[in-house]
Amino acid sequence: MATKLAKEELDSLQELNTEFNKIKSQLGDVTLQKHSLCLRIEEIKKQFQEHEVALMKKYGETAVINLETGEVKEKELEVVKED
Repeated sequence: MATKLAKEELDSLQELNTEFNKIKSQLGDVTLQKHSLCLRIEEIKKQFQEHEVALMKKYGETAVINLETGEVKEKELEVVKED
């Protein structure tokens, strides 16, 4: 005849196993979300680059755009002083 765990022992083990499986599932969900977010970041970077190319054609390759105000300026050239 087989020996059985006490009800409290079995309940405790079952609770831990349920929590373990729940957390494993949540980790899988987080991993999928992370993957989706990484893909979205790549899409945004591609769109940003496309806009950048179009704006460079329109305003020139040396144009600097203030993203807060929309102001377009020419890039300032640095003057190197020799000692």
